[in-house]
Amino acid sequence: MSSVSTFSSICFEQGCWFKGERKIRVADKQGVKKRPSSSLSFRVSANSSSEKDIRIGLLGASGYTGAEIVRLLANHPHFGVTLMTADRKAGQSMDSVFPHLTAQKLPRLISVKDADFSTVDAVFCCLPHGTTQEIIKGLPTALKIVDLSADFRLRDISEYEEWYGQPHKAVELQKEVVYGLTELLRDDIRKARLVANPGCYPTSVQLPLVPLLKANLIKHENIIIDAKSGVSGAGRGAKEANLYSEIAEGISSYGVTRHRHVPEIEQGLSDVAQSKVTVSFTPHLMPMIRGMQSTIYVEMAPGVGTEDLYQQLKSSYEDEEFVKVLEEGVVPRTHNVRGSNYCFMNVFPDRIPGRAIIISVIDNLVKGASGQALQNLNIMLGLPETTGLLHQPLFP
Repeated sequence: MSSVSTFSSICFEQGCWFKGERKIRVADKQGVKKRPSSSLSFRVSANSSSEKDIRIGLLGASGYTGAEIVRLLANHPHFGVTLMTADRKAGQSMDSVFPHLTAQKLPRLISVKDADFSTVDAVFCCLPHGTTQEIIKGLPTALKIVDLSADFRLRDISEYEEWYGQPHKAVELQKEVVYGLTELLRDDIRKARLVANPGCYPTSVQLPLVPLLKANLIKHENIIIDAKSGVSGAGRGAKEANLYSEIAEGISSYGVTRHRHVPEIEQGLSDVAQSKVTVSFTPHLMPMIRGMQSTIYVEMAPGVGTEDLYQQLKSSYEDEEFVKVLEEGVVPRTHNVRGSNYCFMNVFPDRIPGRAIIISVIDNLVKGASGQALQNLNIMLGLPETTGLLHQPLFP
């Protein structure tokens, strides 16, 4: 007998499940709102990936973001990974690449060219920048896709070429892409077929700054961002700069004035400001595995104080599950979001009159990548966006 237990109806968009004559309400709050009907129907199933209702393809499964998708989906009631690609690891099992996933029942890794995409309902694309456009362009148009690379984040094709050093290879497809900063663009995400998942630094920067720019509480000029990331943000590839002896016991600035997340940050801030915003952004590599902190220095508009900034952020995110404005005076720490989809932030007065300091922290692999990607796909398929993501931070 099948281990799948079928509900007569599961209507996430109406905030309820029905099992026989029994009705179970779902919390009606921001992030678990009423959703428009999805074309897919769902069942409640056992934990095996192959027995879950929505079949997920994972491209680029041998990287950190791919492994993090698998980890998060282990507790998702409806998404099961049935297709996994990793060209350099083709033929291997996932647990041989990532032994911490041994308990998961997963398909073997195959090459992208051997993948049958007619067997999946949605795709997470975790391929390297510059390799994704042509592959996604060739996927069936019925698929829902969340791309974790940078290949579709920049709307301006010429800007993409300038910062990534190669021409865009899917110009027509770019026109339908929705940028996936979940808390700020969920209405657009809900209707999207292809979502460009934000970068880690842009997520940590835009979440605090967008509401403040939108409310005209800070000036558009002289925004300074001092950002720090754990080493996992640099990927899993073997690089001399990422060796233990190169990273340990030190801090390293990189991408000074030319980091590729700069145009993505400026695109989002300029959109809400309705004028060109240019930022000073310097990232640093820290001797830790996970975590990201952005310390942001801003000039307040005339007559505005830090309490105004604080209250604006509190009101903007008071109903959000994954964005938390801490109590006044509490300093956000990367330790307190590790392994979770949360962003913690706070505002502090600068010693320089008229300026404020904003601190925002996330886990770069979760809210900065795979967690936000899962949050987006949940929305695209009409599920509560918190599904599979309510893991509390891992501490100590």
